[in-house]
Amino acid sequence: MVTLFRVLGNLPLFILHGVGAIAGWITYLASPRYRRRLRENLAAAIPGSGAMLGAAIVEAGKAVLEVPAVWFRPATGVAAMMASVEGWDCVEAALERGKGIVFLTPHLGCFEITAQYYALSHPITVLYRPPRKRFLAPLLIAGRERPTLQLASADRSGVRLLLKALQRGEAVGMLPDQAPRIGEGAWADFFGRPAYTMTLAGRLAEATGAQVMLAFAERLPAGRGFRLHLAPGPMPGAEESFEKRMNRELEKLIRRHPSQYLWAYDRYKVPRGARQAP
Repeated sequence: MVTLFRVLGNLPLFILHGVGAIAGWITYLASPRYRRRLRENLAAAIPGSGAMLGAAIVEAGKAVLEVPAVWFRPATGVAAMMASVEGWDCVEAALERGKGIVFLTPHLGCFEITAQYYALSHPITVLYRPPRKRFLAPLLIAGRERPTLQLASADRSGVRLLLKALQRGEAVGMLPDQAPRIGEGAWADFFGRPAYTMTLAGRLAEATGAQVMLAFAERLPAGRGFRLHLAPGPMPGAEESFEKRMNRELEKLIRRHPSQYLWAYDRYKVPRGARQAP
């Protein structure tokens, strides 16, 4: 599997995106469950988005096929795919504070490349959830880990790694819209619907004083690469919960490029043992 991904990673990005577009439609047509979730989530979040459905299907396929290029190209190849960066000055300012950075990268655009790009110049520790299919774990680790990119599993030992990285003034990264396990989240509206939302980002920022940053790699057309958008995110301490404010900021980000969000992701699932929000 690793060998196959390495071979695919050498293909031009426009070819990977072209194949991904086809794969996106095949998945959509072949899987009723996938099709239903994508349509329902998109329609509920973005009223009148019917004309956007085809683009969302295509972008979801591109998101999968671009992964080999992001994971298995050398550092120079990753840098070359990043066409431009907006907001890097905010990152440099946060690093000068010495309190670390909590990067929040939702399932939007090429979310795999954000940490890889940051790791070209600074160390980062990224939270990940081991795949359910264990045979995929070596592939994930081989693709994501770099000399300056460390993976932290979504458990107590992984949280300790994140905390230590922030205490060293380094950065950590996570998917803020990934549905957490029971006891690791709080209910907060996401596009007008209750979503069980991770509390870890807010707790880490509060404990360390780290700067919260939003990161989104916009997928450019015709395989021209990506444009990285960086901006300060919500900070703990306000009357309203961090999770509610975080979800609102994510909504704003997603509304800028709604077709590039993974609407088929089961964002609204209720963890086993959790009470559904009233």
